[in-house]
Amino acid sequence: MTRRTRRTLFIVLGVLLLLGVAIFLRAKAPPEAARLLPESDGILYANLKPVRTFLHSNGGPLVTPTQRDPEYAEFVNATGIDWERDLDELAIALHKMPDPNGPNGQVAYSMVMVGQLHGNTLTSYLTAHGAKTETYAAHTVYSLPSEGRTVRVAQIGYDMVAVSNYPTAEMIHSIIDRHRAAALPFSGSTLLTHHYSEVPLLSIAWGVGQIGLPFSESGKVHVLGLQLPIPADTTIVASARWTGSVHIRVEAMTPDDTTALNEAAQISSLLTLARTITPQLTQEQSPNGQLNKALVEVLNTANITTRKDRVICTAALNSSAF
Repeated sequence: MTRRTRRTLFIVLGVLLLLGVAIFLRAKAPPEAARLLPESDGILYANLKPVRTFLHSNGGPLVTPTQRDPEYAEFVNATGIDWERDLDELAIALHKMPDPNGPNGQVAYSMVMVGQLHGNTLTSYLTAHGAKTETYAAHTVYSLPSEGRTVRVAQIGYDMVAVSNYPTAEMIHSIIDRHRAAALPFSGSTLLTHHYSEVPLLSIAWGVGQIGLPFSESGKVHVLGLQLPIPADTTIVASARWTGSVHIRVEAMTPDDTTALNEAAQISSLLTLARTITPQLTQEQSPNGQLNKALVEVLNTANITTRKDRVICTAALNSSAF
């Protein structure tokens, strides 16, 4: 082998090695939609493609055209966009509001939506319904009034839309700024930097941070009418993975090992109570009958454990539940 051939071979191997490293880093990085979110108290993400495939193969769409809210039906007719059919990814940032009695309530949100979004028809709809517009970094931001709040919307890519009802334009501006730097695989908010590595690989839906905030009341998290023994500002890492069935894992961080043991015991007691009062849900013949059946299966398979200062809840959901 000549020196020239060896040098060429080394160059090719070097390029392949760098390419492999880049692919590995990209695979370990959070999804782009989540990386675009601004600083927040909590983040929720869902890859809706496998979820939609799973649900539709087990009974069709969740909402039929006749069940749609009139305002949403108008949106679908005007834009051709049906979120159940066309939305592929959804990333939501939760912002805790200092005044829970204000127009945003306890939590404001900022979202990045990815999917089959029709730019021209969506732009026409936003133009017709927007109270005002602004141009920021070459993007048009539409401001839409909604129940005493302002919802800001911007199309930041051919398949990507940003939405925020934060009181100021700060959050949607941040999303647009991050979109311009999206090529950096580890760019993203502080929450992602600190906690995304704890999300199990191949999770189709996950949440990190204070994701109990939307369910909070008087500083506690309420689920199914039951008050959980954890503060609303508890840092939580939750995930759902598909491995033939849906595996759910929720990990709550507590101040110390003793607190974790106490909270786990209280949650186990509440779980036992919930199991005794929900069996009748599987018998209901209603639009929510299938969802109720899934809820009962999650409760029956739930298991509470601890690991040092963390409370861990796991559960499983088989396709038969749908």
